[in-house]
Amino acid sequence: MAMKVPVEEYTTPDPITATEDMSIDQLQILMDEFGVRHLPILRDGKVVGMVSDRDVRIARGLSEAEKFLICAGDIMAADPVTVRADTPIDDVAELMHQHKIGSVMVLENGGKLLGIFTATDALNALIEIIRAGGPAE
Repeated sequence: MAMKVPVEEYTTPDPITATEDMSIDQLQILMDEFGVRHLPILRDGKVVGMVSDRDVRIARGLSEAEKFLICAGDIMAADPVTVRADTPIDDVAELMHQHKIGSVMVLENGGKLLGIFTATDALNALIEIIRAGGPAE
C-alpha cells in the first residue's frame, strides 16, 4: 500500500531567516545562536535564496577587507529548490537526491515560506514511519 505523506508533516516550521544585505559575520552569528545549517534568504517575505553553513565557512576564509565587501546576497544560492506543503515526502526526497541538496524550502499555497525540510528531517520521518508501521497520525 502506497503512502502519500505530505512533506509539511515533517517540515521544520518557521525557520530562522536572513536578508540579502546581512554580513557574513551576521549570518554566522544566526547559525551559531540557533544551531542551524541553512538560512533561507527573504526579500519582501519571499524566498530568493539559500545560504548554507558551507557558504559561510568559505566566505569567512576571506580577508577582513574582502568580507566587508560581500553580503548574503553575494554568496546565496539564488532560486533555491522549493516545494508545496502538500507535496508527498517521497517526491521531495527524490528531488533532493536528484539535485544533491540537503534542504528544500516548503511553501504554502500562496508562496509564503512555511518551513524548511532538511536531510535530517527526512531521516526523522523515515525512522518514525518505519517504527510506527506507517505515517504519523
